[in-house]
Amino acid sequence: MRILGAIFAGGQSSRFGSDKAVALLDGKPLLQHVVDALAPQVAVVGVVGRGWPDCTRIEDWPEPGLGPLGALCGALRFAAAHGFDAVLSAGCDQPDLPPTLAALLRPGPAVIANHWLVGLWPSSLASLAEQQLSRDQRAMRRWAAVCGARPVAAAIGRNINDYDQVTHPH
Repeated sequence: MRILGAIFAGGQSSRFGSDKAVALLDGKPLLQHVVDALAPQVAVVGVVGRGWPDCTRIEDWPEPGLGPLGALCGALRFAAAHGFDAVLSAGCDQPDLPPTLAALLRPGPAVIANHWLVGLWPSSLASLAEQQLSRDQRAMRRWAAVCGARPVAAAIGRNINDYDQVTHPH
């Protein structure tokens, strides 16, 4: 199975107070922690919403500002157009993803329960994601239900939403 890793990094980071993707945790940007976690599990790592060294830039679809489902739709469309079977998605604020994440989520569609951005999505779901966005139905929890994603109970580490979590990580 050829998997595209897609890291969502185009959000506003409003709760965080600054650009979350570049905030340092243990001397490394949060986004780089996620890149390093996904890279061994996928054929290509893409970052949705921004450029990043050694990663493919992927654009939100149909435009920026539509939240995680817009990011996922962009990744699914990219995956379908470039011969990937599935997308392994995560937010840029999840630095502790396990090295077994892709295996935990096979077969897709599957999502980590209560972590709606972390999932394995067949690229064939691109048109369904487009339909959801055209109906202005952007909630990832709803998306998981609509596409029949199997919830997987697994510990995936921290979800960094507060600057104190990077300045006082433990």
